[in-house]
Amino acid sequence: MKLQAVPLELPGCYTVILPKFGDNRGSFFKLFHQSGMGAYLPGFLPREIYLTTSSRGVLRGMHFQVPPDDHAKVVISLSGRVSDVLLDLRPGPGYGAVTSVELSPEGQNAVLLPKGIAHGFYTHEDNSALLYLVETVHSPSNDRGIMWNSIAYDWPTSDPILSQRDQEHPALAQFVAPPVWAN
Repeated sequence: MKLQAVPLELPGCYTVILPKFGDNRGSFFKLFHQSGMGAYLPGFLPREIYLTTSSRGVLRGMHFQVPPDDHAKVVISLSGRVSDVLLDLRPGPGYGAVTSVELSPEGQNAVLLPKGIAHGFYTHEDNSALLYLVETVHSPSNDRGIMWNSIAYDWPTSDPILSQRDQEHPALAQFVAPPVWAN
C-alpha cells in the first residue's frame, strides 16, 4: 500500500495521511500498514503500543530512549488537537533542529520518527488522545528527556501543565548524543 507521505524538515521524519474509508455506517481508518510505513521507516515493527490522553494545556516531552533501546515511533491522534514537536538529537549539522506538525483525527495524519528524534506535544483541546507505536519495549534505564523550553521552538504558552518528570529534564545544551545516531 502506497501512503501519501510528506517529508518534514528533519531528515527521515514524515507526516503521512492515513487511509480512511467511509460509507453510510461510519468510517474505517487504517492506522498502521507495515509495507506502507516501512517505506519511510525501514524495518519498523512495533513492540509496544501506548495511548496517552491529556487535558487542554498539557505539554509532554521532549522524550526519547538511548541505545540499545532507542526506537523509531509512529504517532497518531485519535481525538483532540495537538502540536506535535520533533527535536533532532542526531550528531551532525541538523543537531538541535526542531519542527512541528498539527495532529488531529480530522487531519487524518500520523508522524513517523526515526531513532535519534525526541518527541513532545502540546494539547490544544481537552481529551486529546495520542496512540504511539514504538519498536522497542520501554526501558526505564535508557529513557531520557530534554527540557521543553531549552529548545528552539515557540510553544503556545510559557506556563504549560507539566509532569514532575518533565520539569526535571536537563537542557538541550547538557545532552551528549550517542555517536550511533550520526546522520
